[in-house]
Amino acid sequence: MVQTIQAQDITLEQLQENFGLQLTTDRQFFPEWQENLPSLSDEEKRSLERVRSNYFNLVNRRPLLEEGVKMVILSPLLDLAGFFQPPFSIRTETSVEISAEDNDLIVRGRIDILVVQNRLWILVIESKSTKFDVMEALPQALAYMLKDSQNNKPQFGFLINGREFVFVKLQKANVPIYGRSYALSIDRENELEQVLAVLKHIGNFSY
Repeated sequence: MVQTIQAQDITLEQLQENFGLQLTTDRQFFPEWQENLPSLSDEEKRSLERVRSNYFNLVNRRPLLEEGVKMVILSPLLDLAGFFQPPFSIRTETSVEISAEDNDLIVRGRIDILVVQNRLWILVIESKSTKFDVMEALPQALAYMLKDSQNNKPQFGFLINGREFVFVKLQKANVPIYGRSYALSIDRENELEQVLAVLKHIGNFSY
């Protein structure tokens, strides 16, 4: 009997058992979130200060829900990273389905925001409420990223709950392997700047 699981309900253990997914801690696998990051202009830094100010003004009143996170944090970051300009295009709430090759398991779900360059997935962005740990989005994001891992080109994920940000890289060799950053925080000095620099760095890749 074929078992169907919603992507938001998938676990890392199920992805490991059914898709052979493996976590690597090799720093050479995912240098893109720490090395050779572009410098930010003074104007970009001022824009990020505005984003930070907007966030703290709103979150001090009540937790930001998912739509608020998208509007206040995510949209300005995507704009500053250039993802609203050619050669990028954005599709929102795209439905996807992945299935395990050797097991009777189907995972279905929806992607919050999908950034596409030349019809290649380069970023999968899962926005979650600030009430939840950002890592709760990791299994769901990896499930979506596995959908396009049949080629050897890396897939990148960006997990965000408004306060914290995690980058993920997935690449398929003999088995799908992923690495992730630690959680960058809007509460810590200069880490929002690093988030934007990583987004710009990933966006500048030529595949």
